[in-house]
Amino acid sequence: MRLRTRVFTAFLFVLLLTLPAFARNWRIADFHSTITVDQTGGAFVIERITVVFSGQYNGIYRTIPVEYPGPNGTNYHLILNVVSVADDAGQSLKYESTRTGAYRKLKIYVPGAEDTTKTVVISYSVPNATRFFDDHDEFYWNVTGNDWPVPIDHAAALVQFPANTAGSLRAQAFTGVYGSQEGEATSNVDGNRVEFETTNPLPMRGGLTIDVYIPPGGITQPSSLTRAGWFLRGNPGILIPVWAFIVMFVMWYTLGRDPDPGVSVAPMYEPPKGMTPAESGALIGDTVHPRDITATLVDLAVKGYIKIHETQDQGILFHHKDYNFERLKNADSSLASHEQVMMNNLFDGGDQTTLSHLKNRFYTAIPVMTQDIKAELKNKNMYLVDPDSAHAYTFVGALIIAAPFALMQWLSAVNLLDSPATLFLGAAIGVAIIFLFGRVMSAKSVLGGRTAVQVLGFQEFMNRVDADRLKRMPPDTFEKYLPYAMALGVEHQWAKAFAGIMQTPPSWYVPYGGYGPGYPMFNPILFTNNMGMMSSAAHDVFVSAPRASSTGSGFGGGGFSSGGGFSGGGFGGGGGGAF
Repeated sequence: MRLRTRVFTAFLFVLLLTLPAFARNWRIADFHSTITVDQTGGAFVIERITVVFSGQYNGIYRTIPVEYPGPNGTNYHLILNVVSVADDAGQSLKYESTRTGAYRKLKIYVPGAEDTTKTVVISYSVPNATRFFDDHDEFYWNVTGNDWPVPIDHAAALVQFPANTAGSLRAQAFTGVYGSQEGEATSNVDGNRVEFETTNPLPMRGGLTIDVYIPPGGITQPSSLTRAGWFLRGNPGILIPVWAFIVMFVMWYTLGRDPDPGVSVAPMYEPPKGMTPAESGALIGDTVHPRDITATLVDLAVKGYIKIHETQDQGILFHHKDYNFERLKNADSSLASHEQVMMNNLFDGGDQTTLSHLKNRFYTAIPVMTQDIKAELKNKNMYLVDPDSAHAYTFVGALIIAAPFALMQWLSAVNLLDSPATLFLGAAIGVAIIFLFGRVMSAKSVLGGRTAVQVLGFQEFMNRVDADRLKRMPPDTFEKYLPYAMALGVEHQWAKAFAGIMQTPPSWYVPYGGYGPGYPMFNPILFTNNMGMMSSAAHDVFVSAPRASSTGSGFGGGGFSSGGGFSGGGFGGGGGGAF
């Protein structure tokens, strides 16, 4: 019994403490809007909100949506400029204006809001309040909003249009919760003035929406430039490609342009002096291609450092072609650094090795050779901005492009996610612009430009050489320049030019079975095809790496995460509250 008494006493004590909280409430007694629509469809809105406070409050909130779905996945941004916030006597009230998601939120301080009735007058302009269509214009306006957590006893609106619209306006009104088509409101058109008034109180989350039909010519549609500005404010993601082009063009113009070499491409009968096949190919493409690596293997054979023997591994049903590499002499200082790296990694302590034996072993040499080729071109002063530096500049450009949009999103100046379609499209085009400029960001020096012209001239010669000139050239011309043809991708044209002219096979390559009796007459085209198959097999072996390795293939490595997200994406209902 004593326990029951104690529980009941505690309940009464808590109830007494909470009674003041239950007694504290508020409601909207009247919501009246006076709206003036100008000749270009802009609106000046004066909201008079009369609030009845029971208990002590500090003021009210007023939230107004400023982001709306547009056509084709775009966003329509309502440009809302707060002019003043005052009381019924015209005295200014302190307020704070913030952007919360898709809404403008006003926090209005109302002095003396305790057991009384107060009126708050909010004035703001909306230059893009009217919607324009092909056959009519429309002023479609949610007067009160549909997210007030309290009922609204009475709501009304007076809308005044330009004088030339008199006699041509039609109006209708809707009431109730969001999506409702109830019409518990009157609408009266009087010349260029339209009055609306509710006939019953609006429930909690209920609102008054008005709709005025305006025939064509009643108001003047803003200029295309003005409407384009409005569109961009609501869809800032569409500016990404423009900003990306400006940033990348300026970077390319100041850093990535090749100077005029002063010479034009003309046939050259030999490669530039001191340039290896791999360096020649890398200079033209501004990158080290896999064929530059395999061409180095053939070039070492041409220079007499290795000899290549074609072999076959016999299986039960199939046979597998392999290649045996024989070292004829050790690497010396006459070789470029990338050639020395290849020699040192081909032979593991002996003078013989097979291509299959290099699988999962040679891959560690690829990044070293790649960097050596790039370093050799830099040391020969071929670049003002080398490809690696160009990649770094491209990354910096991407950061500069993304920074202002990320900053505006973080400061809530814009919400890029309001229009995901234009954001995705703009970002995709921006990435494409960055990629395209990044490919041409490297800049050759004058020497590099002239050397590249010479390489292109030599490529032109190998691509279009005629038989008469070949007959006047040294007998070893075919094999001597074959590695260059492979690095430049014209080996088949080079071989065709020697068909029927060259009959002595190169000594550094021995086909399976050798050149014994019965072996067909040497054919440069078939020989070059064999070189192509060997190069393809060598590339597959050179880049192969064991699964447990963390070294990588050498043609790329590392990385960064360019992903991320945006904050402030929540959406709430229009209306307000009290605090």
